[in-house]
Amino acid sequence: MAKGYGGGFQGGGMGNMGNLMAQAQKMQRDMDKAKEEIAAMTAEASAGGGVVSAQVDGAHKVLSVTIDPSAVDPQDVEMLQDLVVAAVNEAMRKVDEAAAARMTRATGGMGLPPGF
Repeated sequence: MAKGYGGGFQGGGMGNMGNLMAQAQKMQRDMDKAKEEIAAMTAEASAGGGVVSAQVDGAHKVLSVTIDPSAVDPQDVEMLQDLVVAAVNEAMRKVDEAAAARMTRATGGMGLPPGF
């Protein structure tokens, strides 16, 4: 056997491993809590100067769409459809942005992949 070889961890290596495991478990708890908070989030956005608004939750479920009667033009249904799409997409972007910020706080900015 080579001189100085102990065949195992030296200098408290197991303590470091235990500390690393504790940190990983805490991060997992923080991420689970963040996922719950994200699911409960809501975001609202509007389009067309506020004539169409949409509200979504953190799970990307559309909760509501509100359309001001002034936006309803039977001769231009396509414009109304575009406004609804724009409002929903903006609300989704907002909830994604808030969710990413919350998950960054939970992971300490480690940049884990989406859905981790």
